[in-house]
Amino acid sequence: MANIKSAIKRNRQNEKRRQHNRTYRGSANTFVRKANAAIAAGDVDQAKEATKAAATALDKAAKKKIIHANNAARRKGALMSKLHALEAGKK
Repeated sequence: MANIKSAIKRNRQNEKRRQHNRTYRGSANTFVRKANAAIAAGDVDQAKEATKAAATALDKAAKKKIIHANNAARRKGALMSKLHALEAGKK
């Protein structure tokens, strides 16, 4: 437990920011999970929409520096690869 006034304030700030960041990180993970599920189900239209939503959520999290930009790009790339493989398989 912090005894110094500035450390106590820093702990309060960190907790507040952690709770704020958690919503963006959690929603990005949820959208990615939904996109992966749609791709696994094989529904191309639903997978496209879910992947688009996941990419948007990842971009928002990266823009706010909640996740690293390379992390967002890597996860978007993996989703896109799966989506393109699904589309190629359906044609």
